[in-house]
Parts: sequence; structure tokens; C-alpha cells
Amino acid sequence: MHVAESPVWQPDRSRIEASAMWRFLQEARAHSGVDLPDYSALHRWSIDCPAQFWSLTARFCGLRLHREADAVLENPGHMAAARWFTGSRLNHAEQLLGLPGPGIALVCHDERGRRRQMTRTQLHAEVARVAAGLREAGVGLGDRVAGFVANSPEAVIAALAAGSVGAIWSSCSPDFGVAGVLDRFGQIAPKVLF
Repeated sequence: MHVAESPVWQPDRSRIEASAMWRFLQEARAHSGVDLPDYSALHRWSIDCPAQFWSLTARFCGLRLHREADAVLENPGHMAAARWFTGSRLNHAEQLLGLPGPGIALVCHDERGRRRQMTRTQLHAEVARVAAGLREAGVGLGDRVAGFVANSPEAVIAALAAGSVGAIWSSCSPDFGVAGVLDRFGQIAPKVLF
């Protein structure tokens, strides 16, 4: 097998400087005080200074923590024992949903060729409606919620609603077969099944 010695494609300078990676590199330069002329240098810095790198990454990506971390990284020299952002709290559904707005959040094409889409505002409203129903059913932090659902906007809505109330989501598509569904859901004993 022959391995190419030169890149197959490389973006031009204007495309590089229009990228999120370039903006992040500029922030890393300012934040770290280290000369980071290119991606390779940024990569090296991420390895040499992981706590600084991941702290900046969280801030740059707009991660919304409900409690700031006591430490970004504990036990950095022992990957198996490393602990990240200890003491912090976040909700993954909140991170995924972002802010409401007119922009498209979901586009779905089903097996019959039908196309559906939802805006961020519509998705927020549906997730809030289902989350309210889950709370009314007594679902809370650490409870399990399962879905016997196809890959559809409804599955995304149910998963985000479960996550928003602190529940754990699991799903099976209808093509799993009865034994597979019973094995998976039997292990987790969901409080609610969609």
C-alpha cells in the first residue's frame, strides 16, 4: 500500500482564516501566551497543557455550566484516573438545544421520501411540552426513560425532554425485534416508555 506523502487537498488562506478553528487558534494564542502559529502547534499545546486547552475549549464552544468546575483536570498524568471539570454541572439537553430562534434545528427524511423540518423555536416548544409531561409522570434525575421509536423528530424530542429533566434516555428502533427490545429495556427498567 502506498501512502501519499503530500496532502490531497489543503484549503487556501482565506478559507482557513474564515474557519472556527482559526478563531479558536487566535483565542488560544491570546489566552495561553504561547506562540501558536498553526494547527500543529495548537495540537502540541493541547497535549502539553490539557487543563488550559479544555478550559478554553469549553468557553469558546459556549458550554453553559450550572456550577463552575472546582478543577478542570484532576490526575492529569494518569488517563484512566483523570477527572474532568470536577464539581461542575451541566445539562446535555440544554447544550444541544441552544437558544430558540427561527433557524432550522431538525430536518428529517423518512423512508417514504417525506421531508419534515423544525425550527429551533418549534423544537424548544415541543421539548418543553414533553418534559412537562415527564415531570407530571414523576420522572426526575436518574430515572430511565425509553423509546421504542423510529429515527424521527419525535425520538429527538423525547430524548431531549428526558435529558432536560435529568433522566437517562435509551431507545430501540422498531426493527430491533422483540427479544432485542426486551433485553435492552428489561435491563434498565424504564419509568416511562414512548
